[in-house]
Amino acid sequence: MQLELIGPHPLARDERGGQITRIGTLFPAYSVLYTKPPGVHAWQRLGFMDHLNGQRAAKGLPPMTPEEEEKVAINSVDLFFDADQILIRPDPDRMELAFAADELLQGLVSKRQVKFMSVSDPRVREAIKRQGECWRLSSIPKSREAKEHLVFGSKVAIHGLPIYFYNRLTGTRWLTYQEFEGLGRLENPALARHLQELADHSLRRNRLGRLELDFFAVDLRRFGARDFAGVVYEQLPPDQLRSKYEELKAHFRSAIHEAFSRDDCSNKAWSERMLSTLFLDGNETQTEQLLSGLSPEFFLQIEWLAGGRFEEGEFLLDPIFEELATHPADKELQRLCDPRAMEIIFNLIRDYGDLEYINLGCIAESLSLDRPLKVVRRGVYLAEFRARGETAPIKRFMRLQKWGVWEHLDEQKDLLQSMQESDEYTDYTLDRRLGCKQLGMNLCRRVSMRRPNEVYQGKNGRYRGQTIRTTYFEREYLPGIATDKLPIERYGRPGYAARLAALLGRAAASGMIVGRSLDGKRPVFDDGDEVVRDGEDGLPDEVLVGDHTGAFTEYKLSLEEIAAEYARPVNVRETYVSDPAGFARAYLAAFREQLLQVQRDYRKRRRAFDHLFKHRKYDIGGSFAYRWECVLKRLDQTQPDVVIEAIRKHIRVLS
Repeated sequence: MQLELIGPHPLARDERGGQITRIGTLFPAYSVLYTKPPGVHAWQRLGFMDHLNGQRAAKGLPPMTPEEEEKVAINSVDLFFDADQILIRPDPDRMELAFAADELLQGLVSKRQVKFMSVSDPRVREAIKRQGECWRLSSIPKSREAKEHLVFGSKVAIHGLPIYFYNRLTGTRWLTYQEFEGLGRLENPALARHLQELADHSLRRNRLGRLELDFFAVDLRRFGARDFAGVVYEQLPPDQLRSKYEELKAHFRSAIHEAFSRDDCSNKAWSERMLSTLFLDGNETQTEQLLSGLSPEFFLQIEWLAGGRFEEGEFLLDPIFEELATHPADKELQRLCDPRAMEIIFNLIRDYGDLEYINLGCIAESLSLDRPLKVVRRGVYLAEFRARGETAPIKRFMRLQKWGVWEHLDEQKDLLQSMQESDEYTDYTLDRRLGCKQLGMNLCRRVSMRRPNEVYQGKNGRYRGQTIRTTYFEREYLPGIATDKLPIERYGRPGYAARLAALLGRAAASGMIVGRSLDGKRPVFDDGDEVVRDGEDGLPDEVLVGDHTGAFTEYKLSLEEIAAEYARPVNVRETYVSDPAGFARAYLAAFREQLLQVQRDYRKRRRAFDHLFKHRKYDIGGSFAYRWECVLKRLDQTQPDVVIEAIRKHIRVLS
């Protein structure tokens, strides 16, 4: 059924490019979207009832009874309009109503422009996840510029000026001191109307039980709705009106910190407080964490992609793919409808059989705080799905091979050579993993390799449009927190720092032995690949390495020559721990123990280690067999105490 619009289009702009309306209410039973001002859902419901009663009167029918009006009201859906999208605030107990509204809205705008709010509610979350549509859940944008745009784009009016910052989840409008101060520039009648508006709405609650209007960052003991009560502002003489306004302004100013007196997103304190107030208040949080219970370093990094849903055991592609077929040049649709992601989904369905739902996201940027960002085609994906009959969802992490057929074709090589070199790199990647495991690195339990098809669209014109194989590696998702992103408060737990120091020391020794480095200049450790898992006692239980990137890159220098860099994990934490010297000593002791243990294991089973990769190609130019030989020889010749002393010299609290 086609949606009838009463009021301006949700995405309509005025002559200055501003949004005409920010609030709407949809009535699925009537296929009507009501967008007329004022921008308050309760009043829009009343406005629509007046519209219905007008239609009834024209037909000679009596007005609706109170029971009929209540039925109209409770069967409505609250909407919010951003510059280019419509947000649905669903009733968690009536998700079918939200889905009905969604279907109607898709006849008005593209499906990608309709998203859902209230993801903090598990009922909403599960309903969306079962649809395979995590990509349609609202979240805070990633960049600082986008956050600023979102904050200032949230401003709405009630009857007068758009002076309120609107929390779309709770329905509360927030007034800052700067906006209140700005009311003093209005003429007396306009000032009186706005003060009366504040007095009236700061005492009201919406149907969610939240205040319709509140005051940003104030000490409620010193300022609030009670300060506006008992006065009819539009009846005050001009001098009394101005006097009352100045009194209110002084109280407002005295109730806030200086940092919150100006609306400025470049002020970190103001920006973070406003983001928290508007988008995290009411248990709203980042989509990424809520959907999958992901570690904090994944916050705001995952871009969920279109997939599909299951009905009666059959997988149905999302209709958004049909929109892409109609608009193949649309960049946003190309991003949402990632063909590689679809191949991954198909493989997971083949591997796990009867699924209830599946959602797949792409991690667009490196989560490392130190590694330089590079523009590469390499992709990292995260999948969450649930097999029918299972109680808990399954999470899998997928990473495309760094050097595949596509990359070699881009170097203008022919297809056969590109395939051969890609296969060799696959063996090299898997051999490095086995080598790391052999030398004591605590890796995730298993990794599988898959080779789906994709259409080559790279730089090599001879093969553009041809189907090629693309290799990716799949592993379990590691719950926990990356060692370089641990919240500072964790270090304050009794016993936490000492336990962590020992785990870091052992993990660092393993990384040093295998020569992890990205550029051959600086070792790779404690920058995103190592994950801390806490035990039931809340203390660190183990450190797992999720990705052995850079292993066996540095195989020529002695361990003493690269030892100085391994003081860094201690130095960066010296201000976090209560006993930095004790932390350093525990780290070094565990480092020494692990280095000695691996060295003893090698000397005890020398022949087994030496012959592990004898069947591989041996080339002093840098084949893995040669690197393995060099790493073992270096390990055997290393004097652990000399290495430990070289690290100790660069630890600030011990030097």
